[in-house]
Amino acid sequence: MSTLSVVAPLFNEEGNVAELVRRVRAAADGSPGIDAYEIVLVDDGSTDRTVELLRAHAAADPRLVVVRLSRNFGHQLASTAGLDIARGDAVVLIDADLQDPPELIPAMVERWHAGFDVVYAVRRSRKGESRFKIWTARLFYRTSQRLTKVSIPVDAGDFRLMSRRVIDALKSIRERHRFIRGLVSWVGFPQTALEYDRDSRFSGTSKYPVSKMLRFAIDGITSFSDVPLRFASYFGFVVSGIAFIVGIVEIGLRVFTGYNLPGYTSTIFAILFLGGVQLIGIGILGEYVGRIYEEIKGRPLYLVAGVERADPAPVGEGNSVPRVTPGTR
Repeated sequence: MSTLSVVAPLFNEEGNVAELVRRVRAAADGSPGIDAYEIVLVDDGSTDRTVELLRAHAAADPRLVVVRLSRNFGHQLASTAGLDIARGDAVVLIDADLQDPPELIPAMVERWHAGFDVVYAVRRSRKGESRFKIWTARLFYRTSQRLTKVSIPVDAGDFRLMSRRVIDALKSIRERHRFIRGLVSWVGFPQTALEYDRDSRFSGTSKYPVSKMLRFAIDGITSFSDVPLRFASYFGFVVSGIAFIVGIVEIGLRVFTGYNLPGYTSTIFAILFLGGVQLIGIGILGEYVGRIYEEIKGRPLYLVAGVERADPAPVGEGNSVPRVTPGTR
């Protein structure tokens, strides 16, 4: 018997809840070879009616699991909470904004049955997004592919199906600055791509402004590469070489022509340039030191305020009265 879990993190997505549940339920019902399924909906500290709506839908359908985090921990940690709690033989991770179509889930399940542990969705097009966001996304994917030691698929987000052994591998990795698509690539196992056209947001606004996108990009690169550290060293050697050449030129002009270059401009330029290089190097080093500091504190990745499910037994093995389970992860 094959069971499926669909995990969706939500933060202030009240306008998407009903459509998300309807479409995911229809997709799961239409997935081949699936005998039972659950939909794990993780509320990441929403301040609107998201939790209220999730509970209303869960009351009408025991296959819905509502996970409430104690506060907003961010998309990647909310996704991690859902993956930790999911109990299916295969788990699909999908965003709640419905830009990634749930209708792709049956095709993912087919490829899982064909022997693939990971089926990741690759975007052919991106509707409803600015040229700036599309360009920066492409730049990030290609830059990270060149800099990181792990082969992370280009133009593939977190929308993917993962087998139970991939989920168990991810559960053993507890680093705080999580980049799930990179971690999935790192664990290995047979993986395949499934192309699709990304839709516009069904409702609401993006929860990823430029500042969060930049932070996410930095986390992705620094999680899987030490190239930035080496880049700072290489840049230091280049600047030192340039300074040495300039010094030789000035000495030569002084000795052979008696010409003495005015010193103010060159001195100010050298100070500002070298100061900038040093600050860049310190900043890169600080990123890695900061990550070490966050890791050694050993705090939980997230705190669960409650897990509300109608079925405390493994998915597909009967129902019982609803229960609420507080806890931490």
